[in-house]
Amino acid sequence: MQPTFESVEEVSALLAGQCYVADRQTATSVYLAMRLGRPILIEGEAGVGKTEIAKALSTALGTELIRLQCYEGLDAGTALYEWNYPKQMLRIKMEEQEAHSVEEKEAIIFSRPFLLARPLLKAIIAEQRPPVLLIDEVDRADEEFEAFLLEVLSDFQVTIPELGTITGDHRPHVVLTSNRTRELSDALKRRCLYLWIPYPDLDKEVRIIEQRIPGVAAKLARQVARAMQRLRGLDLNKTPGVAETLDWTLSIMTLHRDHLDADVVHDTLGVLLKDRDDLEHVAQRDLELLIRD
Repeated sequence: MQPTFESVEEVSALLAGQCYVADRQTATSVYLAMRLGRPILIEGEAGVGKTEIAKALSTALGTELIRLQCYEGLDAGTALYEWNYPKQMLRIKMEEQEAHSVEEKEAIIFSRPFLLARPLLKAIIAEQRPPVLLIDEVDRADEEFEAFLLEVLSDFQVTIPELGTITGDHRPHVVLTSNRTRELSDALKRRCLYLWIPYPDLDKEVRIIEQRIPGVAAKLARQVARAMQRLRGLDLNKTPGVAETLDWTLSIMTLHRDHLDADVVHDTLGVLLKDRDDLEHVAQRDLELLIRD
């Protein structure tokens, strides 16, 4: 049986058990989305942990994570279903000697065994328990796909011309993420609960480091978190997120260092900054700022 959660505190503990540090607002939004059966739209800068919520939730619930990665040009067929053309052709050849009418042959090859379920349909027809459906970076998809997605999220049923309307036994837990490369429609937002995740403050970032990287020295965790806070205050082209925080901490530990100094910061800037101008700017002007107590 899938667990049910009676309080925000339970959800917070659920996420913490998967090493996800959630503040009260985040835990409340996830709790309400689960209890009300509503999708949750999570926006924020890249690397702040939007996708990780869906991963932590699926692991904690012991259910499947089904991910639909959005991109420009994504269409309904790719996201929903396709027919297994090679398998259909093989079956047609096998049926050549059988005395079936054209209608009977079509009924055979356009049946569920020949259907390839893509992420949206797979989430709808899940049999064991409700999966977590992650619709990642929905802002990268076209407006036409967003309109199609709106219909799916309204009814959680799909009409396939050859099979009719397919409705699942369970309503999936739906998490949508957006980096706000474009504004989403008001109609889609109305279907969802909304959560904005900012960059973490100093204390939260320290907790994230300690949760996600067992064995990290307390001094190093605080130094890294403080450096990241200062780094995000600079005028950078690409501001590093929490993912870079964790990568940087692991890199420093891999170099067998337990504290920050100018040399290790200089040598590992490429873990943090993914833009040439940012690298030169920090290396030449702000290196000491990152290690200052």
